[in-house]
Amino acid sequence: MNIAPTRGSGIILSAIPFVLIALIYILGSAERRAANPEDKLLPPISEMAGTTQRLATQPDRRSGEYVLWTDTAASLQRLVLGLGISTLIGLAFGLSVGLLPIAGATFGTFVAVISMIPPMAVLPILFIVFGLGELSKVVLIIIGVAPCLIRDMSIEVRGMPREQLIKAQTLGASTWQVAIRVVLPQIMPKLIKSVRLMLGPAFLFLISAEAIAADVGLGYRIFLVRRYLSMDVILPYVAWITLLAFVFDFLLGLFARKAFPWAYTEEAR
Repeated sequence: MNIAPTRGSGIILSAIPFVLIALIYILGSAERRAANPEDKLLPPISEMAGTTQRLATQPDRRSGEYVLWTDTAASLQRLVLGLGISTLIGLAFGLSVGLLPIAGATFGTFVAVISMIPPMAVLPILFIVFGLGELSKVVLIIIGVAPCLIRDMSIEVRGMPREQLIKAQTLGASTWQVAIRVVLPQIMPKLIKSVRLMLGPAFLFLISAEAIAADVGLGYRIFLVRRYLSMDVILPYVAWITLLAFVFDFLLGLFARKAFPWAYTEEAR
């Protein structure tokens, strides 16, 4: 418990699981191909690399588009819109519910109940109400992410020391000034942490919506080629989605540390 790895050994230790998974996959792929040269379940890494290169650098014969980048752009547009709107809603309503007793009494229980609804259960309703276009996919992300952010932010606001709010009011600050000058700066690091935690569910909602009703996107492509057992497309797409989520998480964490270094002093120690 008291033995901590150094920075160099920590990097090596973190790489071990990935190396083991890669070795297991290579050995499993080689064994299946030796038994059946036409096997599609575990394609060799070289085959997946070739397919990925083709999707990324060669235009599609029918559409003339670069499939990988077209799918990525469509999915990221939906994801960024959904997460961005969810973040604004979560911040505004979470601040209000946590700071204003009337807002908390009115919306607190409602938000808690809404956050318990499985977003995938309302997906058919969204398609009926908003159609099969972009709006329904973005709304699904908002429904899945925003209530959780509102609840997290309201809990964070309520957990702030009351002495800070009382002192600000004693010095003549209005409710608006207390919210903007005292509460908002302190909950921003928590907001970013909550958004980072919601990246996984946001991608899940996005891929699910694209799989059911879309004509472009990462989820659409995965479920399109599954009927052909095209694992040389599916596995690279899954890896690409994972990489995109990791990059989003890394950039948000980097931004939080640069913008709010005081919130990470204990972590740095």
